[in-house]
Amino acid sequence: MKTEKKKKNDDDYDSPWKDILGIYFEEFMRFFFPWVADKIDWSRGYTLLDKELKQITREAERGKRLADRLVQVWKKDGGEAWVLAHPEIQAGREKDFPHRVWVYYYRIHDLYNRPVLSLAVLADRNPKWRPSEYSLDLWGCRNEFHFPVVKILDYKKQWEELEKSDSPFAVVVMAHLKTQETAKDKESRRRWKLELTKSLYRQGFEKQDIINLYRFIDWLMALPKELEKTYHEELVKFEEERKMQYVTTAERIGIQKGEKIGIQKGEKIGIQKGEKIGIQKGEKIGIQKGEKIGIQKGIKKGRKEGVLIGEILTLQRILKQPVYSKAELEKKTLKELKSILAETEARLPSS
Repeated sequence: MKTEKKKKNDDDYDSPWKDILGIYFEEFMRFFFPWVADKIDWSRGYTLLDKELKQITREAERGKRLADRLVQVWKKDGGEAWVLAHPEIQAGREKDFPHRVWVYYYRIHDLYNRPVLSLAVLADRNPKWRPSEYSLDLWGCRNEFHFPVVKILDYKKQWEELEKSDSPFAVVVMAHLKTQETAKDKESRRRWKLELTKSLYRQGFEKQDIINLYRFIDWLMALPKELEKTYHEELVKFEEERKMQYVTTAERIGIQKGEKIGIQKGEKIGIQKGEKIGIQKGEKIGIQKGEKIGIQKGIKKGRKEGVLIGEILTLQRILKQPVYSKAELEKKTLKELKSILAETEARLPSS
């Protein structure tokens, strides 16, 4: 599959979209595909089928990042259905995207024999690119495949409605559009990032929703170091004025300090503070930040025994598979620790 080459300084759209889709799938469906959402029995919940999706996703095996989500839902008549959501969000359009949607569709039928609905959210910058079908035709043998599509660019004309909406995906769409618009103007991005973050409080979102959506905005609307510092200082002041310190908490400050003083000391302080403020917050904020920033940077740096032990313990928490205790790891040699770390990293799900 051919895609336009991604520049080194391009923004990371895929990871935050995949994360937010998993948290707010029902809201995603109600916002983008309300006519489908009305046919689903949301009282029975939904299940993310990550393992099943991996079985049909060759790109994931080759290391390509995808934001696709495969989700099990229940129809109002009681039947089971699978929804395959394809957010196509890279700056460059994927030439073979309709073919990929079709391939995943028939692989699900082939492997699992389940009724499936394929949906696409096109979040690229090209207003004319709107693939919604794939067909094959040879000597009278014809196959036509059509799938519902929405285009993020279309919401530019609905900005006032987005600002008034109480849907998390109104925020997601605004953040995505402004990330694209400010790609070459980081100061403008800082202002929009602050405005969108403040809007979370004004819209009356619950505390956890504010934290989740803030994480999406913070991840998507990346800023240079100095502008990020200014943004954070303004956000601290805003939260203090409203007496609602939700996102500028010790976890975020602790992680930033941990990066500056090194992974070894940062882990010792971060984990200790994470235990004090509760595992739930640590998982949702500290560990997720750790996955993106701490672990990636830690892997690039030299590993001493203490750092290796800390990384293994952190990954085990993420995987919820406590294979080794700290005491057991402390008895291992440096070579053994490196081997254990490699095995543990290999079990991490592809993002």
